[in-house]
Amino acid sequence: MPDDPTPALLYRINQNVMALGSAIEEIGIWIDQRGSTDASKRINAHLEVLEGSTDAIAELMADLMARWRP
Repeated sequence: MPDDPTPALLYRINQNVMALGSAIEEIGIWIDQRGSTDASKRINAHLEVLEGSTDAIAELMADLMARWRP
């Protein structure tokens, strides 16, 4: 185990967030196909928050990895 597990931890947390976002998107599609467009719209609004943060998180993680010294 590295002395500072922070970069690996943040990477794994980000993977989990992305996987949850994908799963929620699939559920939203399924809900929309069954006629609940209001629920689908609310789900999509929440997913936009995740998508809006994706680039910033990726850039910050890259910066963190570049600065990290084992």
